[in-house]
Amino acid sequence: MSTTGQELKNVVLVHGAFADGSGWRGVYDNLTARGYRVSIVQNPLTSLADDVAATTRVLDLQDGPAILVGHSWGGTVITEAGVHPKVAGLVYVSALAPDAGETTAQQYEGFAATPDFVIDVAEDGYGFINHDKFKAGFAADTTDADAAFLRDSQVPINMAVFATPVTNAAWHDKPSWAVIATEDKAFDQAMLQHMAKRIGAEVTDVSASHALFATQPGVVSDVIVTAARDAGSAR
Repeated sequence: MSTTGQELKNVVLVHGAFADGSGWRGVYDNLTARGYRVSIVQNPLTSLADDVAATTRVLDLQDGPAILVGHSWGGTVITEAGVHPKVAGLVYVSALAPDAGETTAQQYEGFAATPDFVIDVAEDGYGFINHDKFKAGFAADTTDADAAFLRDSQVPINMAVFATPVTNAAWHDKPSWAVIATEDKAFDQAMLQHMAKRIGAEVTDVSASHALFATQPGVVSDVIVTAARDAGSAR
């Protein structure tokens, strides 16, 4: 293995809808203990442009090449923001991966419904995961206490973002990896596997809920380390 890969030490983590950056704490602790410099984006979840801008600000601060990681809706964000010159590779964590010109909503077409993942939309167009369905739909592999905290601290997303087409698809030019939760109730498994295959990602499956970014920090971190080494060696 080239020692060049060891020099890629920057990781930028991008959360998805209904969550915030604190869910990455386990991944942050794991990676920083292994010598990585980890930055966490706080998406406003108000528009694709706003979330991409938030991610770009953090990428601008990196002191060298970085691995850009997105969970769920964060996959759409990294797909657009990943064209940033400092991004050396992309990691999709049960994440969406539209192509240029496609919307996030289009990724669901032709795939099975997810009845346990229920979004309640307020009059202002922002959505929350249904209170009673939250654990089953989002975080089935957490404790009741942790699921309640995630539920009660969730960040609503402007539902209009799902109809916004992406302009760029960074996965065409950047190497990609995917971690897929096999017990994910937010997406049809076939949909997740289809997206990962289409972008040419190296796939790691893990038995976990949609909240794998928080519940499987070890597996997610190991894939990020692989991405950092492989993408660094290719530079």
